[in-house]
Amino acid sequence: TWGRLDRLVESAQRRGVELLVTLTGPVPTWATKRRRGHLNTPSAREFGRWATAVARRYGDRVDLWSIWNEPNHPEFLKPQYGKGRSPKSPGIYRKLYIAAEKAIHGAPGGSRDKVLFGETAPIGNQNLVSPLGFLRGATCLNSDYNKTRSCAKLRVDGYAHHAYTRKEGPNFRHEDADDVSIGALDRLVRALDRAGRRGVIDRRVPIYLTEFGIQSHPDRIAGVSRGRQAEYLAIAERIAYANPRVAAFSQYLMKDDKPRKGPRIQRYSGFETGLKTSSGRRKPAYDAFMLPLAVKRYGGSDVLWGRVRPATGPTRVTIQHKVRGGRWKRLQVVETSGVFGLRASHRNGQRYRVRWTRPGGGTVTGPPIRAY
Repeated sequence: TWGRLDRLVESAQRRGVELLVTLTGPVPTWATKRRRGHLNTPSAREFGRWATAVARRYGDRVDLWSIWNEPNHPEFLKPQYGKGRSPKSPGIYRKLYIAAEKAIHGAPGGSRDKVLFGETAPIGNQNLVSPLGFLRGATCLNSDYNKTRSCAKLRVDGYAHHAYTRKEGPNFRHEDADDVSIGALDRLVRALDRAGRRGVIDRRVPIYLTEFGIQSHPDRIAGVSRGRQAEYLAIAERIAYANPRVAAFSQYLMKDDKPRKGPRIQRYSGFETGLKTSSGRRKPAYDAFMLPLAVKRYGGSDVLWGRVRPATGPTRVTIQHKVRGGRWKRLQVVETSGVFGLRASHRNGQRYRVRWTRPGGGTVTGPPIRAY
């Protein structure tokens, strides 16, 4: 049944929105190895046939493809581990990826399409294979180098990753060196470079952060305040922007998941990463995503980084500041075509914000931002 997807693709095309399409499970039971469940060792052959059908139908309108959502997570692919706790999902994924990549690049006009590898979740444990352990397994680098010669080089146009962090903020780094949050992107860069040097993928493969967000209240377990969500989102984007290997940064979700039934611990156990609440009310992060502003203290100075989204040409933004109890005052007017930066004197309790009058009319004001 193509109807709903046809309408979505056509609607996006009319609005000039570029498309990233992720081909993923669940799959029909008959398309699994033992005809059991919808995630258990999906048939690479059937997946490739399906990818061919999708690529033939939408290939001329898709800008970017990605293969399988979070294949290192048991909610999306099984089994994750085999006997003796050896990772199983990387080998399953490798076959699925090869089948889909060949199908897409073999479709009419698809030879130049970019296909992303990975789409990994940020952590590993007894249930999830860590992202870097998954990368090594899927590229045959978990064995010694001589054995990788029998493992053909993969065509990988980019590595997709979901670099979620914890309540501690974007600078948090997991203790496990194989986990990759937004504050530990250097680990993923080194792992990709190692794979490139071994010749199992191309060198300097770019990173696409295809899913990212900051959990906020009303989730009191994993979420931060809504004001802090706006600040953390901007810091995370600055980290991504400063990394030359990052080719894309995305926001997930637009609107929070609806509350679930059951006790409070389950009520907000979904994703509260939206720019709006589940009822549609805008959070501070809504305008902050349009006008992200990150402020970092260096001694007696605050260094500001920000951007205007979307700025399709030169535009002007006003940077304002105030000290606790005072009024907002103009700090500087900046001309930019997107990203800007400036330095200001640090003062305790000082807050900053951005105001932008859009070319089509209407003024957007970002939320107050503190220095970190």
